[in-house]
Amino acid sequence: MTQPRPTDQLTFALDAASRGWHVFPVIPGDKRPAVRDWETRATTDRERITRCWTHAPYNVGIATGPSGLVVVDLDVPKGPDDTPPAAWAQPDIHDGVGVLFALRERHGADEPLVACEPHNGFRELLPAAHIVKTYSGGTHLYYAAPDGEELRNTAGKLGWKVDTRAAGGYVVGAGSIVNGRPYTTVHDAPVPPLPNWLTALLRPAPLPPQRPVVVPLAAHDRRTAFLRAAVDGEMARVTGSAPHRHNNALYIAAVALGQLVAGGELDEHDVTGWLLDAALSVGQGEREASRTIVSGLRAGANRPRTVAA
Repeated sequence: MTQPRPTDQLTFALDAASRGWHVFPVIPGDKRPAVRDWETRATTDRERITRCWTHAPYNVGIATGPSGLVVVDLDVPKGPDDTPPAAWAQPDIHDGVGVLFALRERHGADEPLVACEPHNGFRELLPAAHIVKTYSGGTHLYYAAPDGEELRNTAGKLGWKVDTRAAGGYVVGAGSIVNGRPYTTVHDAPVPPLPNWLTALLRPAPLPPQRPVVVPLAAHDRRTAFLRAAVDGEMARVTGSAPHRHNNALYIAAVALGQLVAGGELDEHDVTGWLLDAALSVGQGEREASRTIVSGLRAGANRPRTVAA
């Protein structure tokens, strides 16, 4: 296939947006976002996209959560020493594609297969999906996220060389160029629903019972009443946030309470615990939530806030 010209990224970004996929700029020649808060800023607005990609030949990032996508990322070995672990050491498993076919057989999957356009000189049989080949020879299978469920990113949960990108994640889209090689659509089709067997495997395990979010502040005067209302309000911001917005809400809450911590009004240990409980109650992972809380508290510390008694 013809490698996209540097100015072609705008066309690809607009094409992705026309499919309802929320896009944002990625550093040219790279896989890293070119903007902060990329999930919040990802858009389908053609005017905004045109202004952005006219400025520079950015690669195309697709925010999978807002786009309603689950992308199964089938990677390839990075070198001769990158071999499958014992659980996947089978003669016909050489990469993520082999692992996925083993999983299909194991779970009795019967979704159709498609013969993709030639890639690297040969045709490849893959599960039916919207399919993009990555610059390194990996494969992205695009599926529609299941209604009423928020699946998160996974790394190796399904098996060796198989990751997924969903709520809170992104993929580099077709038309992007990394190390001089393009991401190329090899099967251009509407995204099918994520197969039920994959949904079941990717569904998060039920959360263990969480401690209730208790704010031990006695409202005996105006100051403590204000602090209680402030903490309760930020907890509600997190627990009441919409799907795909939990992490953003957590960061905003951490910044707001971090100002009060910096002003000596609240204890940082208490605030961290309250925010983490709230994050876990809406299904956020502990590691991701902890990083967000630390970042928000640090930002809030730049603007200490005190409350008059």
